[in-house]
Amino acid sequence: MESKTIDVLMATYNGEKYVAEQIESILNQTYSAIRLLISDDASTDGTRQILQEYARKDKRIQLFFQENNLGYIGNFEFLLTKVENEIFMLCDQDDVWKADKIQKTYEKCQIEQADLVFTDLEVVDEHLKTIYPSFNDYMLLTRKIKKYSSDYRMQYLYNCVTGCTLLSKKKYIPDMLPLPKESKYVVHDLWIALTVMLKGGKVAYLDEKTIYYRQHGNNQIGTEKTSHKFKKLDEVRNLFLQVKIELFTAYVKYPKNFPKFLQEQNQKALAYFEHLKEVKYFNIKGWGIFHRLYKTETVKYYLLQFCIMNLPAIARLLFAIRYRVLKWLGKR
Repeated sequence: MESKTIDVLMATYNGEKYVAEQIESILNQTYSAIRLLISDDASTDGTRQILQEYARKDKRIQLFFQENNLGYIGNFEFLLTKVENEIFMLCDQDDVWKADKIQKTYEKCQIEQADLVFTDLEVVDEHLKTIYPSFNDYMLLTRKIKKYSSDYRMQYLYNCVTGCTLLSKKKYIPDMLPLPKESKYVVHDLWIALTVMLKGGKVAYLDEKTIYYRQHGNNQIGTEKTSHKFKKLDEVRNLFLQVKIELFTAYVKYPKNFPKFLQEQNQKALAYFEHLKEVKYFNIKGWGIFHRLYKTETVKYYLLQFCIMNLPAIARLLFAIRYRVLKWLGKR
């Protein structure tokens, strides 16, 4: 099925420790018809020298060197403007691709006649030893992915598509750009996949681990669950509210991809979460918008979020009891 050249977009920044291993895994794919576009975001270590060495050896590599740091979202945005072929994939600098990743993902795209395909990942440490066999299972994403993989609701509230696994089509790039850059919680992969869905594209999930997803001290995005560090419910609640406020702020600021009913819902959701910031004990407003946003979640998650968002007085007590139990069990 090797008939089309695929553009692989790699964003690098101070990645000298792992970038060579990642490049090797891409150049040695079973599907070799690729163009590897690498944009280095003003690295100050030896990354550029490594990239230049590989580019001299393999003509499939095209390099771009940024004079000023764009940030990882800005760097991927730049790379998207350089896509020439029908199909593109995204790539981080510090993972390792399994040898048949491109082939299997492209085959899934062809078989399903999909506009975007994404996969699971195997989470590993810096030495590629397995930490979690499935990223999606660990992050509790699998149920929602399998139930709503071609429905915008899979992506609407939080990200279920890990960018370094996705394959998509050039024709959607004009709708994807510009990528929102105002918030670290509105990541490029969330926006790219949501755009394809909202524009009527078909999304397919390949339930295989195609990447060794390396976790180390300098990851931009990893598996760490920040809320697990908190000792008080208010810390968790403030984080949840901040994430949702920044998410819906972006949705309201970039309305072009949203149908009218979602534009209206985005505004209501933003107002709802901003109102919750002022609630100290109980909230009785906006329960309807909460239900529309969370009705695709599990009953457990729905009730947990409802309690945290709307009944913080009760949630504080329950959280304190839970924290003490987990601490007694040595899990905190």
